[in-house]
Amino acid sequence: MNRQMYQDAPEAHRRETYQGGVYQGAPMRQLNTRRGLLKLILLSIVTLGIYSIVFWSGLSSDIDTIAGRYDGRKTMHYCLLYFLVGPITLGIAYLFWNHNISGRMGNELMRRRINYSFGASDFWLWDILGSLILIGPFVYAHKIAKAGNLLAQDYNSKG
Repeated sequence: MNRQMYQDAPEAHRRETYQGGVYQGAPMRQLNTRRGLLKLILLSIVTLGIYSIVFWSGLSSDIDTIAGRYDGRKTMHYCLLYFLVGPITLGIAYLFWNHNISGRMGNELMRRRINYSFGASDFWLWDILGSLILIGPFVYAHKIAKAGNLLAQDYNSKG
């Protein structure tokens, strides 16, 4: 596709951006950048826990979209974990799942050079050990929501 044809194409049909003489792929869809702890708590209460499934499912889908082509891995979808694998393993699968998704998000934050400290250690320190002081799981939920938002913003702008 030459540059003139690209510039004349209607905005709705553009899938690439022209930067520095190179066409760079833009995302096919925009990812959610409006996750937050307060929203998670309030909507989970109102929907009797259904929103928390939507929240975690969105994170698992988004990290596969963002990082899948770079690390070649795929995170188990949260619905499969929640409804089938988690109960069968008596909750042990949740530990592995959270460790893996936190690690992938931390690696992708570093790869994209986003200045935010997050990784698998945050899961173990805040969600597991932090549950002893009761506030830890809330800190972890805030940190993973913020990491997801930062990754989604970067993906939405750069692909």
